[in-house]
Amino acid sequence: MTIAEFDHMEPSIKRTLLLQCCGSSAWIDKMLKMPPVEDLIDLFEDAEEKWYECNEADWKEAFSHHPKIGDMDALRKKFSGDLFAGDEQSSINQASEKSLTLLAEANKRYEEKFGYIFIVCASGKSADEMIDILNSRLQNAPGEEIKIAMDEQNKITKLRLEKIFEI
Repeated sequence: MTIAEFDHMEPSIKRTLLLQCCGSSAWIDKMLKMPPVEDLIDLFEDAEEKWYECNEADWKEAFSHHPKIGDMDALRKKFSGDLFAGDEQSSINQASEKSLTLLAEANKRYEEKFGYIFIVCASGKSADEMIDILNSRLQNAPGEEIKIAMDEQNKITKLRLEKIFEI
């Protein structure tokens, strides 16, 4: 798809595509109000700018649209037919049962501590790497962690936007 095609889409179709990139309705609404852009660099800059204009509730809404890292049943159920999310946790498919158990346990501790699921840009990361990242981030204060999670969501959104344009 070209940027011109994207810019001239029906709003409902564009909304559906943007929802697959980021689950924050506030972010999507902000993006739909943006004027057409000249190129992808402008689109990526606008997307990031609008993301950082969102608030904590908007970020948590976006997080809620993700399956838990390593929860393959939830991943299959939530993203069947999703154009973008299917391969983001592909390294989990090769994880040992022990790693999956450790990941599930750490996920549970994370959600209990912070009140939302663990968000990480999982592309290219092994299950063991994600366990290490998760355990490290469990040491963060809530105010610090929400900012890290928000930054990770921004990375995920950019990757998914790139997939729209097959970059």
